[in-house]
Amino acid sequence: MDAPTAAETFTHIKVVMGMVVSLSLARLLNGLAGIVQHPRAVRIYPVHLGWVAFLFLFLVHFWWWEYRLHVLPVIGFAAYLFLILFCALFFFLCALLFPTSMQDYDGYEHYFLSRRKWFFGFLAGLQVTDLIDTALKGGDYFASLGLEYPMRTSLYIGVSVVAAFTADRRFHAGFVIFALAYQFYWIFRVYDLLT
Repeated sequence: MDAPTAAETFTHIKVVMGMVVSLSLARLLNGLAGIVQHPRAVRIYPVHLGWVAFLFLFLVHFWWWEYRLHVLPVIGFAAYLFLILFCALFFFLCALLFPTSMQDYDGYEHYFLSRRKWFFGFLAGLQVTDLIDTALKGGDYFASLGLEYPMRTSLYIGVSVVAAFTADRRFHAGFVIFALAYQFYWIFRVYDLLT
């Protein structure tokens, strides 16, 4: 019996990845729906909502670019496990944005700033994982992204570390505005079309 091709394996893998990505998107959408349904229940925080928008965009982008895995000649269990863990990082970030209970907090600002070390630690971890994921797709693919890609990723990691340790509201507002703007720019400049 012939071994399955990478494309056949990828079809199987993307189903499991899709489940974890779907749970992440559902967490964000349920959280936003809760704010719409009960707008006075918990005070909103624009920076928090900015990170919700960023993660929504990043998740959709993640699912879009992972399509490139179909070109790998072989996908082993280690790569499969890595991809599931990558998806799990997204889920943890989404869960951190919308906890199951807000009873100990007076609003999303208080909650977000109290959990910033966890959130930005996971965000930095997500960026490191992204570097590994990009390397998995091959040296030619990694090189095709140019020097901007590792510089951009290093910047995200560094700023995430700073964000984990500062409660400066202006810093956090600036970071989320930059992250959203750059994510849009990066998607439409590099990943607009799948080839």
